[in-house]
This record gives sequence, structure tokens and C-alpha cells, in this order.
Amino acid sequence: MPTAPRSALSRLLAAPWTSNPRLGVALIAASAATTIAVGFAGPSAVALDLGERTSWLPPWYLPDGAGIPNEWLAVSLLWLGLIVGTVGLGIAWRAVAEGWRPDNRRLFWLGVGLSVLTALVLPLTSADVLMYAAYGRLQVLGLDPYAITPAEIFRAEFDPVLIVTERPWQDTPSVYGPVASASQWLAASLGGESMHDIVFWLQVLCVLPFIAIGAIVYRMARGDQEAQTRAVLFTVLNPIMIWSVVAGAHNEAFTLVFAIVGLWFLRRNPLLAGIGIGLAGTIKVSLVFYGLAMVWGYRREPRKLVLLIVGAVIPLAVAYGLVVPKALLAASRNTGYISAGSWAPPVQWLLSLAMPDWVARSIVGWLGWLGMIAIAWMLSRVLPWQAVPGLPATVSPQRDPLTIATRTAAVLTTAWLVTSPYTLSWYDLIAWVPLGLLAASRLEPLLMWRGMWLSLAYVTGRSVEFGPDIQVVAVVIRDGLCAAAQILVLVWIVRWWWREGRELPSFHRLRAGLALAGDRRLVPYD
Repeated sequence: MPTAPRSALSRLLAAPWTSNPRLGVALIAASAATTIAVGFAGPSAVALDLGERTSWLPPWYLPDGAGIPNEWLAVSLLWLGLIVGTVGLGIAWRAVAEGWRPDNRRLFWLGVGLSVLTALVLPLTSADVLMYAAYGRLQVLGLDPYAITPAEIFRAEFDPVLIVTERPWQDTPSVYGPVASASQWLAASLGGESMHDIVFWLQVLCVLPFIAIGAIVYRMARGDQEAQTRAVLFTVLNPIMIWSVVAGAHNEAFTLVFAIVGLWFLRRNPLLAGIGIGLAGTIKVSLVFYGLAMVWGYRREPRKLVLLIVGAVIPLAVAYGLVVPKALLAASRNTGYISAGSWAPPVQWLLSLAMPDWVARSIVGWLGWLGMIAIAWMLSRVLPWQAVPGLPATVSPQRDPLTIATRTAAVLTTAWLVTSPYTLSWYDLIAWVPLGLLAASRLEPLLMWRGMWLSLAYVTGRSVEFGPDIQVVAVVIRDGLCAAAQILVLVWIVRWWWREGRELPSFHRLRAGLALAGDRRLVPYD
């Protein structure tokens, strides 16, 4: 960075307000309040239309026709709220680093309150929850969501639920695991023929796991006030995740809660830890990174490793082997996509100037996988080691299965998120949670930066007809600024690794690591 901008940034960060905890928490609350207000106002360009309200159940909103009629106002409010919330999170993060030690119980319940209120109004900007409802409705009708799409039904006959779905996934069969499908069936069964009521139950299945994740991590951090504050800030009080996960009613929290339960049991019961990560895998296969992290944590303890694997295999075998075998193949449909706003579209466009588009897409896919391996290595060299709370002081964190697994999960998931050609802001929950249990690092502001831009990019993510002016601005943000921001994240990680010693893998290091892994005398914690 040139001297003048660096000097200006240093002066800005030295200002007292940039680490004022009251200001930080107030901005986080204001961000969530903005989201709640836009959802409560009613259907609009950014708030979903759920069809007729047939019961007293949430999501609650003002009488029909009272939504925000001006799309510029609706979109701008969310853009402003996201920026304000990210700034607030950054200020609170700096305050913790400078010694702020709040009443964490009150902080946790503030996050719970904001999350619950967000789940009681209309979902925003993403119509994914409508597809969850549609897949559940297909099951209630006795149809197979892995073989039949919602559009095949509502184009042939009227259905009060399926007709309310939105593009672009109406012609796509389910890509979710058996337990996710079971949750969608449950919501559709409870909601009947009302999309509004089905969405309410899906919101419940989103916000309760989201709060449970925060509660578990909060509990895991007991005894360390700083870690508890970070755990709360990165989960239930994280404005980027409240907006991305809860406001959109995405199933990321429902997936992740089982993996976090698995982490909870890692020091106690390897079999139950395995069952937890196995259940997570029956919802989304992306949780394989947590499974690999747990395996790495137990790599020096063969007996516990076997129990972990047996525990994971039980739900996976039942779900994919006995109940819905085709679900595993269905998950493969979710690969090969490239999302707007990621680093990939500009690279694909440059490659397509010299080769067929399908070749360019294939190269981008391989660049993503190779980049993930490289970034994972770099992060593994620079992410600081600090024991997850609860470890005896006499034990090194590098010998503790939970600390190893938590740190490895943060490394692998972050590497996957920042290098995947298809990436969305709500995916980031899987990286934020383990970071709340680790030492502060440069990675957290990078995730704030990444999450803010991805969130801004998808405020206009619905497949509805926006006006030409706002479409131009949205394209600039999504395809220009957001993509540049994601590339900058990669550049900063490489720079971080380079400045910290740019350590490269070597055969000697691999051999030393394997010898260390086989030395049972170096495992003093059980």
C-alpha cells in the first residue's frame, strides 16, 4: 500500500471511536433493526411474497400493499444496514482486542433477540426458502424431489404452494441430503397448503439451530471471557450472518449445528463426535471439511479415530445407503457452478477470449481446487495456535484433538470459501464459528470484508424485474466491486503468508510430521 493511504488508514484506526464497544454494538443492532424493518414492511423488491396469509403465524408484516414501493429505497436501506453492521462488528472486534470484557450473557441474549426478531418477518433477497418449501410440498404429495422438479407440477396443474416459488431453481431437483429433505417434509406437513405457514416452520428450523450453535460455542468458551465475547460476536450477534443466514432462512445453521455438536463431544466421546459430523453430512456434503478436521485431530490416537469414523459412518450409511441412495448423486449436481461476485467470472471471461467456454469453465474449476490446497497450506502456517478453552495449562494446544480440529476446520473451510468459484455469504457461517474459539488473527477482518461485499452483491439477488438504473448499479457492485473484493482477499492471504515467512511444504517436513503423529508419548491429554 502506498505511504499516503497507509498513513491515513493508521490515523483512522487510531481514532477512539474505532474501538468504542458501545458504538460497535449499537451499529450491529441498528443493522439488524434495518433488516427487520424492511421485512416487516411487507412484500417488496427485496422481501418475498409468500402468497395469501391464512393464519396468525409469523412471518408477520404490515397489511398487504404496505410494502416499500420504491425499489431504490428498499435496496439502499439494506445496503446501508449491511455496511453499518460490518463497521459495527469491526469496531467490537477491535474493542475486544484492546481489552473490552462485557457481560457476555447479556451480549448473547441481545444476539438471540435480534436473531429471533429477524426470523419473525418476511425472508429477504433470496428465494431459496421457497424452494425448500417446494421440495417439502413434493414429498407431502408423495412425489420424489430428487427426480421431479416443482415446475413440472405447477405447469401441469395448480398447486397453492408450488406456484409461489421463484426462478431460477424451479426446474432443479433437490440437491440436499436426506435429513434436509426430512426437515422440508416436516415444515410442509405442518404448514399445509399455505406457503406462508410452511416458510414459518422453515424459519424456525433456521433460527433455532442458529441460536443453538451460538449457545454451544458460548458454552465451549466458558472460563475465557475474551473467547466467549468473540464466540458471541461471530455467531448470534454477527450482523453479516444474521442477515445472510437468518433473514434468508437458509439451511446452513441446520447443517452446521450437528457438526458443532460433534466438536463439543471431541474431548469427551469420539463415537458421539462421529455421529454428529455424520448427521451434518446427511444435510450438506460441504461439512466434509469438518470431518477431515476431526480426523486430523485424532490422527495420533488410533482407537479414538476408529470410533470417530464408525460414528460418522452410521448416519451416513443409513441415510445414503438405505433411506435415499440417490441423494448422494443428487448432491453432485451442485458442483461446477460459477457464482457472480466471486473471483471466478473475470478469470473465466479472460480465458474464454482464447478458448471455448466449456474449457474455460473447466480450468476455473481446477484453479479453484488447486487454489484451495495452496491457501489452506498458507493459512495453516500463519493462523496462530491458541487452545480452545477447557484445556489444562500443562497440555500443548498442538496435542489437543479439539484445538487441532477447530483450527483445521477454520483453515479448510476458509480456504474453500475464498477459492471456490461458487460462493455465497451465508456459506461463511462454517468458518466464523470455529474462529470464535481461536485466537484473534488477520483472518477475521478479511472475512468481514468478504462477507460484506457478497451480502451487498446479493441484496438484488432475486430473479425479479428491477428497474434499469438499479440493475446497472447492481451489476457494478456484483460483477465488478464484489469480484475485485474477493480477489483482494486472496491477495491479502498470500501477502500475509509471504510476510510471515513464506514457509513451503517439503518432504523433510512431511516425514517429521508423520513421525510425530506416530509418537504416542506426545499425547498427554485424554
